[in-house]
Amino acid sequence: MGSEHHPVLAIRHAAVAYDRVPVVEDVDGTVDPGQSVALIGPNGAGKSTLIKAVLGLLPVVRGSIEVLGRPPESARREVAYVPQADTLDPEFPVSALQVVLMGRYRRIGWVRRPGRADRAAARSALDAVGLADRASARFGTLSGGQRQRVLLARAIAQEPRLLLLDEPFNGVDAVSQDLLLAALQRLRAGGAAVVMATHDLGLAHLACDEVCLLNRHQVGFGPIGSTLTPELLRVTYGGQALELRGDAVIVAKP
Repeated sequence: MGSEHHPVLAIRHAAVAYDRVPVVEDVDGTVDPGQSVALIGPNGAGKSTLIKAVLGLLPVVRGSIEVLGRPPESARREVAYVPQADTLDPEFPVSALQVVLMGRYRRIGWVRRPGRADRAAARSALDAVGLADRASARFGTLSGGQRQRVLLARAIAQEPRLLLLDEPFNGVDAVSQDLLLAALQRLRAGGAAVVMATHDLGLAHLACDEVCLLNRHQVGFGPIGSTLTPELLRVTYGGQALELRGDAVIVAKP
């Protein structure tokens, strides 16, 4: 797929399993530095499963996945992950800045206290998502969109070469979406690769160069113009996708 000799992520006819039962199969493609790929498919298609395999949390039972030329578990220091916002307990008594500082622990270790450079990196990351003025606010008191921006700031502070996002724009307001998109673009301009699972075809157009269509196996992987077509979307969504209208797909219930 990419023209670079050294992709950040290389997936070669990979099958990923839970309890030795393949959940997603025959995924094949590469992601180069600065490139962004959307994982698109219905619920249960295997998007989150594939992300967990790239993180080295699930086994690849056929084919291979390499991150920066290494097995995923060997490259975790170079990979940041932004989960859906509801995976971090909003009742946990921690400030926005403290959440972002968690992104530095892989660099400094859990024993050493964050230093001046770590705090500067965390504040810079909060500024990048438009929340410099909320550094001391308790995470749980922030809006859903603001919490998602804090989680992205945590990933930015990690200085990753690969950023994985799982439905990063669910429940996010328009202001937060614009700030998140701008922050992702700056990361990419610095050479980081981005892979995001999303249901939002409009977001894929705005934020990504390429698309991987999944429904328990790969339906397509390539530039948006050749993958987000009515024909491939029908296959991906089980024949329910009828047409594209602008950036929207019109879906009829069977």
